[in-house]
Amino acid sequence: MDIRNLYPGESDIPQEQNIDYIVQKEYLINGEIRTWNGKFHQVLSPVYIKTNGDLVQKKLGEYPILTEKESMEAVEAAETAFDSGRGMWPTMTVAQRIKHMEKFILLMKEMREDVVKLIMWEIGKSWKDSIKEFDRTVQYIIDTIEAVKDLDRKSSRFEMEEGVIGQIRRSPLGVVLCMGPFNYPLNETFATLIPAIITGNTVIFKPPKFGVLLHRPLLEAFKISFPKGVVNTIYGDGATIIPPVMSSGKVNVLAFIGTSHVADILKTAHPKPHRLRSVLGLEAKNTAIILPDADLDTTISEVVAGTLSFNGQRCTALKMIFVHRKIMPEFMRMLNDAMCNLKLGMPWDKDVDITPLPEEGKCEYLAGLVDDAVSKGASVTNINGGLYFGNFFNPAVVFPVTAEMRLYHEEQFGPVIPVAAFDDIEEPLQYVIDSNYGQQVSIFGKNSDRIANLIDPLVNQVARVNINCQCQRGPDVFPFTGRKDSAEGTLSVSDALRVFSIRSLVAAKENSVNKEIITDIVRNNKSNFLSTDFIF
Repeated sequence: MDIRNLYPGESDIPQEQNIDYIVQKEYLINGEIRTWNGKFHQVLSPVYIKTNGDLVQKKLGEYPILTEKESMEAVEAAETAFDSGRGMWPTMTVAQRIKHMEKFILLMKEMREDVVKLIMWEIGKSWKDSIKEFDRTVQYIIDTIEAVKDLDRKSSRFEMEEGVIGQIRRSPLGVVLCMGPFNYPLNETFATLIPAIITGNTVIFKPPKFGVLLHRPLLEAFKISFPKGVVNTIYGDGATIIPPVMSSGKVNVLAFIGTSHVADILKTAHPKPHRLRSVLGLEAKNTAIILPDADLDTTISEVVAGTLSFNGQRCTALKMIFVHRKIMPEFMRMLNDAMCNLKLGMPWDKDVDITPLPEEGKCEYLAGLVDDAVSKGASVTNINGGLYFGNFFNPAVVFPVTAEMRLYHEEQFGPVIPVAAFDDIEEPLQYVIDSNYGQQVSIFGKNSDRIANLIDPLVNQVARVNINCQCQRGPDVFPFTGRKDSAEGTLSVSDALRVFSIRSLVAAKENSVNKEIITDIVRNNKSNFLSTDFIF
């Protein structure tokens, strides 16, 4: 197998999915789309192109390398727009903010083709999955609007307890710094950005290192849809432009999806840590436990999807597989056969399963994990497993993986499948207990007693237990979080609204004077907070 033959020539790229070179000079601060005249960073696709007998990474475009000056201008714009809670956006009614968000949805939909194309080219995600990411994100915004309505409806009444009249609503927290991941650069970024905005906060938004240009088509939509300073974008080297933002002490919420190492750096840079609320999605080493009575047809299908969807570059991917020794031979035979049926190719290829990886040096890192395991007694069991060239890594099934190997502990975040055998269920259970991470686990089996005995201890170690299916984030209405070092805060359509807001209360003693005051305020719509308006 020569992986180099998978890469296309320029003429092999479908015309409707090809892309022109983009020079992005624009960035949005304080309601203005500004033009950058400084240094730029060149964006290279993970796709290599055959050019004059060589393979060269396709050049997609370039974006601004802003400085500390611009990042602090974004902070000032967001802080001014919030204005200590007195700004237009935080004091606006929920119904008014919804109208702004609905306008944004309409404008966003117009950019679908451009954004989808850029997702595919920038991170190597298949055309089909890039479309799915865009459409899922639009639906997420629609669902968020409905959740906001529902939350506000429940708050549109007064409560009377122990001689006190009160109304409890949710109010914003202030300035939010949003930083999303490269693997879902639109969806997971918007999973924090959208609830932060609609609950009345103002935001500073930095796109991930891979997946920057795809946000460019939406800058105008943000500008048109929201008051100035509500959404501000910054670009460039995170190590340069983000520390000043955090050390200013003006960020009230850090919404970050990435590594715990970077999250720790960002949090410790804030001078007033008790004022900082953190919403973090971090690493995971999700485990699959294959019991002796598992339906192997279902199990193999779910394990392959769970380990290799988008090349295994998902925090929710299955990253350690424990199989009961009784069924190990048949499991490995079926898994290796499934590897042979995977379609390797370019992101635009129909029904492609494995595509090039965007991170520089990622193939070498994965090869290092495999080599370490092999040097300590494991084998690569599938044909051509672990072969790589350029940014393309052929999936590798590695067995048996033991505690002496790096692959047993490290989150590979790529197409390497570590498999271990067990005789006693305490072995995989202890693995989950000892892990630094606690996001999800998948159990495969038919015996309800055996599965029930695993559920009860596992829900106290991870945030989600999946039965006979892969680990996953969706549906978006379900809570998405993790224990230990895997997460801080809970994200789902409704949970995210609570994460980016706080319950605030207006209260008064129940007497004739206060009743008259409250009645006058409500009847004449003098307050956007103290109100009985009901959103339909």
